[in-house]
Amino acid sequence: MISSNIRVRFAPSPTGPLHIGGVRTALFNYLFAKKHNGKFILRIEDTDSTRFVPCAEEYINKSLQWLGLTVDEGVMEGGPFGPYKQSERKEIYLKYANMLLERGWAYYAFDTPEELDALRSTYEAENKTFAYDIFSRKNLVNSLTLSEEETKQRIISGKPYVIRFKMPENVEVTANDLVRGSVTFNTNTLDDKVLYKSADGLPTYHLANIVDDHLMEITHVIRGEEWLPSLPLHVMLYKAFGWENTMPKFAHLPLILKPSGKGKLSKRDGDKDGFPVFPLEYTSPEGEVSSGYRESGYFPEAVNNLLALLGWNPGTEQEIFSLEELAELFTIERVNKSGARFDPEKAKWFNHQYLIRKNESQLAELYMPILREKGIQTNCETLAAIVVLVKERVNFVSEFWEQTKFFFVAPAEYDEKVVQKRWKDGVPSFMQELAAMFRKQDNWTATPLKEAASELIATNNQNFGNIMNALRLVLVGGSFGPDLFTIIELLGKDETINRINLALNTLPS
Repeated sequence: MISSNIRVRFAPSPTGPLHIGGVRTALFNYLFAKKHNGKFILRIEDTDSTRFVPCAEEYINKSLQWLGLTVDEGVMEGGPFGPYKQSERKEIYLKYANMLLERGWAYYAFDTPEELDALRSTYEAENKTFAYDIFSRKNLVNSLTLSEEETKQRIISGKPYVIRFKMPENVEVTANDLVRGSVTFNTNTLDDKVLYKSADGLPTYHLANIVDDHLMEITHVIRGEEWLPSLPLHVMLYKAFGWENTMPKFAHLPLILKPSGKGKLSKRDGDKDGFPVFPLEYTSPEGEVSSGYRESGYFPEAVNNLLALLGWNPGTEQEIFSLEELAELFTIERVNKSGARFDPEKAKWFNHQYLIRKNESQLAELYMPILREKGIQTNCETLAAIVVLVKERVNFVSEFWEQTKFFFVAPAEYDEKVVQKRWKDGVPSFMQELAAMFRKQDNWTATPLKEAASELIATNNQNFGNIMNALRLVLVGGSFGPDLFTIIELLGKDETINRINLALNTLPS
Protein backbone atom coordinates (compact mmCIF):
# COMPACT_ATOMS: atom_id res chain seq x y z
CA MET A 1 0.00 0.00 0.00
CA ILE A 2 1.50 3.35 -1.09
CA SER A 3 1.34 6.18 1.43
CA SER A 4 -0.95 9.06 0.44
CA ASN A 5 1.77 11.61 1.28
CA ILE A 6 4.70 10.56 -0.89
CA ARG A 7 7.95 12.44 -0.36
CA VAL A 8 11.09 11.43 -2.25
CA ARG A 9 14.44 13.13 -2.54
CA PHE A 10 17.31 13.30 -4.98
CA ALA A 11 20.39 13.98 -2.89
CA PRO A 12 23.54 14.49 -5.01
CA SER A 13 26.90 15.65 -3.72
CA PRO A 14 28.37 18.76 -5.43
CA THR A 15 31.64 17.02 -6.23
CA GLY A 16 31.55 17.35 -10.02
CA PRO A 17 29.19 16.94 -12.98
CA LEU A 18 26.02 14.90 -12.73
CA HIS A 19 26.54 11.48 -14.35
CA ILE A 20 23.61 10.09 -16.33
CA GLY A 21 23.33 7.37 -13.67
CA GLY A 22 22.54 10.15 -11.22
CA VAL A 23 20.18 11.75 -13.72
CA ARG A 24 18.28 8.47 -14.00
CA THR A 25 18.02 8.31 -10.19
CA ALA A 26 16.58 11.83 -10.21
CA LEU A 27 14.18 10.86 -13.02
CA PHE A 28 12.89 7.76 -11.24
CA ASN A 29 12.35 9.75 -8.04
CA TYR A 30 10.53 12.44 -10.01
CA LEU A 31 8.32 9.92 -11.83
CA PHE A 32 7.44 8.12 -8.61
CA ALA A 33 6.50 11.40 -6.92
CA LYS A 34 4.36 12.54 -9.85
CA LYS A 35 2.68 9.14 -10.14
CA HIS A 36 1.47 9.45 -6.54
CA ASN A 37 0.90 13.23 -6.42
CA GLY A 38 3.84 13.51 -4.03
CA LYS A 39 6.79 15.84 -3.55
CA PHE A 40 10.13 15.69 -5.37
CA ILE A 41 12.84 17.19 -3.16
CA LEU A 42 16.37 18.21 -4.13
CA ARG A 43 18.78 18.06 -1.19
CA ILE A 44 22.43 18.97 -1.61
CA GLU A 45 24.66 16.64 0.41
CA ASP A 46 27.82 18.72 0.71
CA THR A 47 29.28 17.38 3.96
CA ASP A 48 32.43 16.10 2.23
CA SER A 49 34.28 19.41 2.10
CA THR A 50 37.44 17.79 0.68
CA ARG A 51 35.66 16.86 -2.57
CA PHE A 52 33.53 19.99 -2.97
CA VAL A 53 33.67 21.53 -6.46
CA PRO A 54 32.57 25.15 -7.02
CA CYS A 55 29.62 25.53 -9.42
CA ALA A 56 28.68 21.83 -9.13
CA GLU A 57 25.47 22.71 -7.30
CA GLU A 58 24.55 25.20 -10.03
CA TYR A 59 25.29 22.49 -12.60
CA ILE A 60 22.91 20.07 -10.84
CA ASN A 61 20.10 22.63 -10.79
CA LYS A 62 20.58 23.58 -14.44
CA SER A 63 20.61 19.91 -15.46
CA LEU A 64 17.29 19.18 -13.76
CA GLN A 65 15.78 22.36 -15.21
CA TRP A 66 16.89 21.43 -18.74
CA LEU A 67 15.34 17.97 -18.35
CA GLY A 68 12.09 19.42 -17.06
CA LEU A 69 12.33 17.62 -13.71
CA THR A 70 10.64 20.31 -11.65
CA VAL A 71 11.76 20.40 -8.02
CA ASP A 72 9.05 20.93 -5.38
CA GLU A 73 11.38 21.68 -2.46
CA GLY A 74 15.06 22.55 -2.51
CA VAL A 75 17.75 25.16 -1.96
CA MET A 76 16.39 27.41 -4.72
CA GLU A 77 12.71 26.57 -4.24
CA GLY A 78 12.61 26.64 -0.44
CA GLY A 79 10.10 24.59 1.53
CA PRO A 80 8.89 23.78 5.04
CA PHE A 81 11.76 21.37 5.83
CA GLY A 82 14.77 23.56 5.00
CA PRO A 83 17.59 24.24 4.88
CA TYR A 84 18.04 21.82 1.98
CA LYS A 85 21.83 22.03 1.94
CA GLN A 86 23.55 19.88 4.55
CA SER A 87 26.37 22.33 5.24
CA GLU A 88 23.68 24.75 6.44
CA ARG A 89 22.31 22.11 8.83
CA LYS A 90 25.55 21.23 10.65
CA GLU A 91 24.25 22.24 14.10
CA ILE A 92 21.50 19.66 13.76
CA TYR A 93 23.74 16.63 13.35
CA LEU A 94 25.85 16.88 16.51
CA LYS A 95 22.67 16.66 18.59
CA TYR A 96 21.80 13.32 16.98
CA ALA A 97 25.36 12.02 17.17
CA ASN A 98 25.31 12.77 20.91
CA MET A 99 21.96 10.98 21.17
CA LEU A 100 23.58 7.81 19.81
CA LEU A 101 26.50 8.19 22.23
CA GLU A 102 24.10 8.51 25.17
CA ARG A 103 22.18 5.43 24.10
CA GLY A 104 25.30 3.31 23.65
CA TRP A 105 24.95 3.07 19.88
CA ALA A 106 28.11 5.05 19.15
CA TYR A 107 31.55 5.76 20.59
CA TYR A 108 34.45 8.21 20.32
CA ALA A 109 37.51 7.08 18.36
CA PHE A 110 40.85 8.93 18.57
CA ASP A 111 42.98 6.87 16.16
CA THR A 112 44.90 9.18 13.83
CA PRO A 113 44.77 8.73 10.04
CA GLU A 114 48.46 7.83 10.15
CA GLU A 115 47.86 5.10 12.74
CA LEU A 116 45.01 3.62 10.70
CA ASP A 117 47.10 3.74 7.50
CA ALA A 118 49.88 1.87 9.27
CA LEU A 119 47.39 -0.79 10.38
CA ARG A 120 46.08 -1.17 6.85
CA SER A 121 49.62 -1.65 5.56
CA THR A 122 50.29 -4.30 8.20
CA TYR A 123 47.12 -6.18 7.25
CA GLU A 124 47.92 -5.90 3.53
CA ALA A 125 51.37 -7.39 4.15
CA GLU A 126 49.56 -10.44 5.55
CA ASN A 127 47.07 -10.48 2.64
CA LYS A 128 44.28 -9.33 4.92
CA THR A 129 41.90 -6.37 4.81
CA PHE A 130 41.70 -4.05 7.78
CA ALA A 131 38.27 -2.96 9.00
CA TYR A 132 37.36 -0.91 12.06
CA ASP A 133 34.74 -3.34 13.34
CA ILE A 134 33.48 -5.41 16.27
CA PHE A 135 36.72 -7.38 16.27
CA SER A 136 39.40 -4.69 15.86
CA ARG A 137 37.77 -1.93 17.92
CA LYS A 138 38.65 -3.73 21.15
CA ASN A 139 42.34 -3.07 20.45
CA LEU A 140 42.15 0.49 19.13
CA VAL A 141 42.14 3.97 20.66
CA ASN A 142 38.50 4.70 21.42
CA SER A 143 36.10 5.27 24.28
CA LEU A 144 35.42 1.52 24.42
CA THR A 145 39.02 0.84 25.44
CA LEU A 146 39.86 4.10 27.25
CA SER A 147 38.52 5.04 30.66
CA GLU A 148 35.71 7.57 30.84
CA GLU A 149 38.06 10.09 32.42
CA GLU A 150 40.72 9.67 29.74
CA THR A 151 38.10 9.99 27.03
CA LYS A 152 36.88 13.26 28.55
CA GLN A 153 40.40 14.61 28.87
CA ARG A 154 41.16 13.90 25.22
CA ILE A 155 38.02 15.72 24.13
CA ILE A 156 38.63 18.69 26.47
CA SER A 157 42.23 19.02 25.30
CA GLY A 158 41.07 19.31 21.70
CA LYS A 159 42.32 15.93 20.56
CA PRO A 160 40.71 15.26 17.15
CA TYR A 161 38.15 12.48 17.21
CA VAL A 162 35.42 10.87 15.20
CA ILE A 163 32.17 9.34 16.39
CA ARG A 164 31.67 5.81 15.09
CA PHE A 165 28.52 3.70 15.03
CA LYS A 166 28.78 0.75 17.41
CA MET A 167 27.64 -2.17 15.29
CA PRO A 168 26.16 -4.92 17.50
CA GLU A 169 27.66 -8.40 17.37
CA ASN A 170 26.15 -11.20 15.29
CA VAL A 171 22.76 -9.63 14.50
CA GLU A 172 20.83 -10.52 11.36
CA VAL A 173 19.63 -7.30 9.72
CA THR A 174 16.78 -7.92 7.26
CA ALA A 175 15.27 -5.24 5.07
CA ASN A 176 12.78 -5.32 2.26
CA ASP A 177 14.05 -3.68 -0.91
CA LEU A 178 11.28 -2.72 -3.34
CA VAL A 179 13.43 -3.82 -6.29
CA ARG A 180 15.31 -6.82 -4.87
CA GLY A 181 12.93 -8.14 -2.25
CA SER A 182 14.13 -9.26 1.16
CA VAL A 183 17.86 -8.81 1.79
CA THR A 184 19.71 -9.95 4.92
CA PHE A 185 23.10 -8.93 6.34
CA ASN A 186 24.98 -10.13 9.42
CA THR A 187 26.50 -7.36 11.51
CA ASN A 188 29.71 -9.35 11.97
CA THR A 189 30.50 -8.56 8.32
CA LEU A 190 30.00 -4.81 8.77
CA ASP A 191 32.40 -2.15 10.01
CA ASP A 192 31.81 0.68 12.47
CA LYS A 193 31.26 3.60 10.11
CA VAL A 194 32.30 7.12 11.02
CA LEU A 195 29.24 9.28 11.68
CA TYR A 196 30.74 12.59 12.76
CA LYS A 197 34.17 14.29 12.54
CA SER A 198 35.32 16.82 15.12
CA ALA A 199 37.92 18.23 12.72
CA ASP A 200 35.35 20.04 10.59
CA GLY A 201 32.25 19.66 12.74
CA LEU A 202 30.43 17.91 9.92
CA PRO A 203 28.68 14.56 9.79
CA THR A 204 29.43 11.87 7.24
CA TYR A 205 26.91 10.87 4.63
CA HIS A 206 25.45 8.10 6.78
CA LEU A 207 24.40 10.19 9.77
CA ALA A 208 23.30 13.24 7.78
CA ASN A 209 21.38 11.09 5.33
CA ILE A 210 19.33 9.30 7.99
CA VAL A 211 18.70 12.40 10.10
CA ASP A 212 17.65 14.48 7.10
CA ASP A 213 15.42 11.78 5.63
CA HIS A 214 13.67 11.47 9.00
CA LEU A 215 13.29 15.21 9.60
CA MET A 216 12.17 15.83 6.02
CA GLU A 217 9.62 13.02 6.33
CA ILE A 218 10.96 11.12 3.32
CA THR A 219 8.71 8.14 2.59
CA HIS A 220 10.74 6.36 -0.10
CA VAL A 221 14.49 6.31 -0.71
CA ILE A 222 15.11 5.51 -4.38
CA ARG A 223 18.84 5.43 -5.03
CA GLY A 224 21.57 3.61 -6.94
CA GLU A 225 22.66 0.03 -6.37
CA GLU A 226 26.02 1.24 -5.05
CA TRP A 227 24.25 2.23 -1.81
CA LEU A 228 22.89 -1.26 -1.15
CA PRO A 229 25.86 -2.22 1.10
CA SER A 230 24.95 0.80 3.29
CA LEU A 231 21.40 -0.44 3.80
CA PRO A 232 22.04 -2.50 6.97
CA LEU A 233 23.81 0.44 8.65
CA HIS A 234 20.95 2.74 7.74
CA VAL A 235 18.37 0.27 9.05
CA MET A 236 20.37 -0.05 12.28
CA LEU A 237 20.54 3.74 12.60
CA TYR A 238 16.75 3.99 12.32
CA LYS A 239 16.52 1.36 15.04
CA ALA A 240 19.07 3.16 17.23
CA PHE A 241 17.12 6.41 16.98
CA GLY A 242 13.82 4.64 17.61
CA TRP A 243 12.46 5.64 14.22
CA GLU A 244 11.64 2.18 12.87
CA ASN A 245 7.95 3.01 12.45
CA THR A 246 8.66 5.96 10.17
CA MET A 247 11.63 4.44 8.31
CA PRO A 248 11.25 5.03 4.55
CA LYS A 249 10.91 2.19 2.09
CA PHE A 250 14.08 1.53 0.08
CA ALA A 251 14.56 0.83 -3.63
CA HIS A 252 18.02 0.31 -5.09
CA LEU A 253 18.22 0.89 -8.84
CA PRO A 254 20.35 -1.31 -11.12
CA LEU A 255 23.60 -0.01 -12.57
CA ILE A 256 23.86 1.54 -16.01
CA LEU A 257 26.45 -0.64 -17.74
CA LYS A 258 29.06 0.06 -20.40
CA PRO A 259 28.04 -0.53 -24.04
CA SER A 260 29.85 -3.87 -23.78
CA GLY A 261 27.60 -4.81 -20.86
CA LYS A 262 30.63 -5.37 -18.62
CA GLY A 263 31.05 -2.94 -15.74
CA LYS A 264 29.57 0.39 -14.75
CA LEU A 265 29.35 3.12 -17.41
CA SER A 266 32.02 5.76 -16.83
CA LYS A 267 33.22 9.04 -18.30
CA ARG A 268 36.15 7.15 -19.85
CA ASP A 269 33.71 5.04 -21.88
CA GLY A 270 32.15 8.18 -23.29
CA ASP A 271 35.54 9.73 -24.04
CA LYS A 272 36.71 6.55 -25.77
CA ASP A 273 33.61 5.95 -27.89
CA GLY A 274 32.55 9.55 -28.45
CA PHE A 275 29.28 9.90 -26.58
CA PRO A 276 28.33 12.08 -23.59
CA VAL A 277 27.77 10.73 -20.09
CA PHE A 278 26.75 14.10 -18.57
CA PRO A 279 23.52 16.03 -19.22
CA LEU A 280 25.28 19.35 -19.84
CA GLU A 281 28.78 20.23 -20.97
CA TYR A 282 31.11 20.46 -17.98
CA THR A 283 34.44 22.21 -17.51
CA SER A 284 36.47 20.90 -14.60
CA PRO A 285 38.44 23.22 -12.28
CA GLU A 286 41.51 22.06 -14.22
CA GLY A 287 39.96 23.20 -17.50
CA GLU A 288 39.09 19.77 -18.91
CA VAL A 289 35.89 19.95 -20.97
CA SER A 290 33.44 17.03 -21.03
CA SER A 291 30.63 16.89 -23.57
CA GLY A 292 26.99 17.09 -22.55
CA TYR A 293 23.80 15.73 -24.05
CA ARG A 294 22.40 19.24 -24.49
CA GLU A 295 25.44 20.54 -26.37
CA SER A 296 25.64 17.32 -28.42
CA GLY A 297 22.21 18.12 -29.82
CA TYR A 298 19.96 15.83 -27.80
CA PHE A 299 16.46 16.91 -26.89
CA PRO A 300 15.75 16.71 -23.14
CA GLU A 301 12.66 14.59 -23.75
CA ALA A 302 14.80 12.09 -25.68
CA VAL A 303 17.25 11.83 -22.78
CA ASN A 304 14.41 11.28 -20.29
CA ASN A 305 12.88 8.63 -22.54
CA LEU A 306 16.22 6.89 -23.01
CA LEU A 307 17.03 6.84 -19.30
CA ALA A 308 13.55 5.73 -18.25
CA LEU A 309 13.95 2.52 -20.25
CA LEU A 310 17.40 1.82 -18.79
CA GLY A 311 16.33 -0.38 -15.92
CA TRP A 312 12.54 0.03 -16.12
CA ASN A 313 10.11 -1.90 -18.28
CA PRO A 314 6.68 -0.43 -19.13
CA GLY A 315 5.31 -3.90 -19.82
CA THR A 316 4.42 -3.06 -23.46
CA GLU A 317 6.20 -2.74 -26.81
CA GLN A 318 5.85 1.05 -26.69
CA GLU A 319 9.16 2.91 -26.58
CA ILE A 320 8.32 6.60 -27.03
CA PHE A 321 6.81 8.27 -23.96
CA SER A 322 6.29 11.85 -22.88
CA LEU A 323 7.34 12.76 -19.34
CA GLU A 324 3.65 12.81 -18.38
CA GLU A 325 3.10 9.34 -19.84
CA LEU A 326 6.14 8.02 -17.99
CA ALA A 327 4.83 9.42 -14.71
CA GLU A 328 1.45 7.82 -15.28
CA LEU A 329 2.92 4.39 -16.05
CA PHE A 330 5.91 4.29 -13.71
CA THR A 331 6.00 1.67 -10.96
CA ILE A 332 8.89 0.45 -8.83
CA GLU A 333 7.67 -3.12 -9.38
CA ARG A 334 8.76 -2.90 -13.02
CA VAL A 335 12.30 -1.76 -12.22
CA ASN A 336 14.76 -4.50 -13.17
CA LYS A 337 17.23 -6.07 -10.76
CA SER A 338 19.99 -6.57 -13.31
CA GLY A 339 22.11 -3.82 -14.83
CA ALA A 340 20.99 -2.02 -17.99
CA ARG A 341 23.42 -1.80 -20.92
CA PHE A 342 23.85 1.67 -22.39
CA ASP A 343 23.66 1.71 -26.19
CA PRO A 344 24.97 4.93 -27.82
CA GLU A 345 23.22 4.09 -31.10
CA LYS A 346 19.91 3.62 -29.31
CA ALA A 347 20.43 7.03 -27.72
CA LYS A 348 20.71 8.54 -31.21
CA TRP A 349 17.62 6.61 -32.29
CA PHE A 350 15.60 8.15 -29.46
CA ASN A 351 16.72 11.62 -30.49
CA HIS A 352 15.79 10.87 -34.10
CA GLN A 353 12.30 9.84 -33.00
CA TYR A 354 11.74 13.13 -31.22
CA LEU A 355 13.24 15.10 -34.11
CA ILE A 356 10.94 13.61 -36.76
CA ARG A 357 7.93 14.21 -34.50
CA LYS A 358 8.57 17.95 -34.54
CA ASN A 359 6.83 19.90 -37.27
CA GLU A 360 8.78 21.70 -39.98
CA SER A 361 8.30 25.11 -38.40
CA GLN A 362 9.82 23.93 -35.10
CA LEU A 363 12.76 22.35 -36.92
CA ALA A 364 13.29 25.45 -39.05
CA GLU A 365 13.41 27.56 -35.91
CA LEU A 366 16.03 25.25 -34.40
CA TYR A 367 18.10 25.17 -37.61
CA MET A 368 17.98 28.90 -38.33
CA PRO A 369 20.72 29.89 -35.80
CA ILE A 370 23.14 27.44 -37.43
CA LEU A 371 22.60 29.08 -40.80
CA ARG A 372 22.99 32.56 -39.34
CA GLU A 373 26.35 31.55 -37.85
CA LYS A 374 27.41 30.61 -41.37
CA GLY A 375 26.27 33.98 -42.68
CA ILE A 376 23.31 32.54 -44.59
CA GLN A 377 20.04 34.42 -44.67
CA THR A 378 16.78 32.69 -45.53
CA ASN A 379 13.16 32.84 -44.47
CA CYS A 380 11.35 30.43 -42.17
CA GLU A 381 8.90 29.32 -44.86
CA THR A 382 11.66 28.23 -47.25
CA LEU A 383 13.65 26.62 -44.47
CA ALA A 384 10.60 24.69 -43.26
CA ALA A 385 10.12 23.33 -46.79
CA ILE A 386 13.77 22.24 -46.87
CA VAL A 387 14.02 20.52 -43.47
CA VAL A 388 10.92 18.44 -44.04
CA LEU A 389 12.68 16.86 -47.05
CA VAL A 390 15.63 15.54 -45.04
CA LYS A 391 14.51 15.16 -41.42
CA GLU A 392 14.22 11.38 -41.78
CA ARG A 393 17.94 11.27 -42.60
CA VAL A 394 19.28 13.00 -39.48
CA ASN A 395 19.46 12.32 -35.77
CA PHE A 396 20.40 15.85 -34.71
CA VAL A 397 19.56 19.37 -35.85
CA SER A 398 23.30 19.95 -36.34
CA GLU A 399 23.27 17.31 -39.10
CA PHE A 400 20.85 19.34 -41.22
CA TRP A 401 23.71 21.36 -42.67
CA GLU A 402 25.43 18.38 -44.26
CA GLN A 403 22.11 17.26 -45.74
CA THR A 404 20.94 20.66 -46.98
CA LYS A 405 23.98 22.88 -47.61
CA PHE A 406 23.54 22.57 -51.38
CA PHE A 407 20.30 24.57 -51.03
CA PHE A 408 22.33 27.56 -49.84
CA VAL A 409 25.75 27.15 -51.42
CA ALA A 410 26.57 26.08 -54.98
CA PRO A 411 28.91 23.07 -55.28
CA ALA A 412 32.57 23.98 -54.97
CA GLU A 413 33.56 20.55 -56.27
CA TYR A 414 31.89 17.57 -57.89
CA ASP A 415 32.00 13.87 -57.01
CA GLU A 416 34.66 12.51 -59.39
CA LYS A 417 33.06 9.07 -59.70
CA VAL A 418 29.70 10.56 -60.61
CA VAL A 419 31.39 12.90 -63.12
CA GLN A 420 33.08 9.98 -64.85
CA LYS A 421 29.85 7.99 -64.96
CA ARG A 422 27.34 10.71 -65.87
CA TRP A 423 29.15 13.65 -67.55
CA LYS A 424 29.70 12.17 -70.99
CA ASP A 425 28.07 11.11 -74.28
CA GLY A 426 26.59 14.46 -75.16
CA VAL A 427 25.23 15.19 -71.72
CA PRO A 428 27.10 18.52 -71.31
CA SER A 429 25.70 19.91 -74.56
CA PHE A 430 22.19 18.77 -73.64
CA MET A 431 22.52 20.66 -70.34
CA GLN A 432 22.62 23.87 -72.35
CA GLU A 433 19.26 22.98 -73.91
CA LEU A 434 17.89 22.10 -70.49
CA ALA A 435 19.00 25.48 -69.14
CA ALA A 436 17.33 27.24 -72.07
CA MET A 437 14.09 25.35 -71.43
CA PHE A 438 14.18 26.23 -67.72
CA ARG A 439 14.67 29.90 -68.63
CA LYS A 440 11.33 29.88 -70.48
CA GLN A 441 9.30 28.39 -67.60
CA ASP A 442 6.81 30.65 -65.83
CA ASN A 443 5.37 28.10 -63.38
CA TRP A 444 8.38 27.30 -61.21
CA THR A 445 6.99 24.35 -59.25
CA ALA A 446 8.17 20.76 -59.22
CA THR A 447 5.47 18.97 -61.20
CA PRO A 448 5.30 21.19 -64.33
CA LEU A 449 9.09 21.52 -64.33
CA LYS A 450 9.45 17.74 -64.35
CA GLU A 451 6.89 17.44 -67.15
CA ALA A 452 8.71 20.02 -69.26
CA ALA A 453 12.09 18.35 -68.68
CA SER A 454 10.66 14.90 -69.48
CA GLU A 455 9.20 16.18 -72.75
CA LEU A 456 12.51 17.77 -73.77
CA ILE A 457 14.44 14.60 -72.93
CA ALA A 458 12.04 12.43 -74.90
CA THR A 459 12.06 14.78 -77.88
CA ASN A 460 15.86 14.60 -78.02
CA ASN A 461 15.98 10.81 -77.55
CA GLN A 462 17.99 11.16 -74.35
CA ASN A 463 17.99 8.68 -71.48
CA PHE A 464 15.88 10.16 -68.68
CA GLY A 465 17.87 8.49 -65.89
CA ASN A 466 21.23 9.62 -67.25
CA ILE A 467 20.11 13.22 -67.66
CA MET A 468 18.50 13.37 -64.21
CA ASN A 469 21.59 11.98 -62.53
CA ALA A 470 23.77 14.46 -64.38
CA LEU A 471 21.42 17.31 -63.44
CA ARG A 472 21.59 16.24 -59.79
CA LEU A 473 25.39 16.27 -60.04
CA VAL A 474 25.27 19.79 -61.43
CA LEU A 475 22.96 21.11 -58.71
CA VAL A 476 24.24 19.38 -55.55
CA GLY A 477 27.73 18.14 -56.47
CA GLY A 478 27.00 14.43 -56.24
CA SER A 479 24.35 11.73 -56.35
CA PHE A 480 22.62 12.53 -53.06
CA GLY A 481 19.68 14.58 -51.87
CA PRO A 482 15.86 14.44 -51.88
CA ASP A 483 13.52 14.64 -54.89
CA LEU A 484 15.36 16.43 -57.68
CA PHE A 485 12.56 18.66 -58.91
CA THR A 486 11.68 19.70 -55.38
CA ILE A 487 15.32 20.81 -55.08
CA ILE A 488 14.96 22.72 -58.36
CA GLU A 489 11.77 24.42 -57.16
CA LEU A 490 13.38 25.52 -53.90
CA LEU A 491 16.59 26.70 -55.57
CA GLY A 492 14.62 28.95 -57.87
CA LYS A 493 15.02 29.66 -61.59
CA ASP A 494 18.08 31.90 -61.48
CA GLU A 495 20.08 29.70 -59.12
CA THR A 496 19.23 26.52 -61.04
CA ILE A 497 20.37 28.03 -64.35
CA ASN A 498 23.48 29.56 -62.73
CA ARG A 499 24.51 26.17 -61.36
CA ILE A 500 24.09 24.53 -64.76
CA ASN A 501 26.30 27.21 -66.28
CA LEU A 502 28.82 26.83 -63.44
CA ALA A 503 29.14 23.11 -64.13
CA LEU A 504 29.45 23.71 -67.88
CA ASN A 505 32.33 26.11 -67.21
CA THR A 506 33.96 23.88 -64.56
CA LEU A 507 33.60 20.28 -65.72
CA PRO A 508 35.30 18.90 -68.86
CA SER A 509 33.01 18.95 -71.88
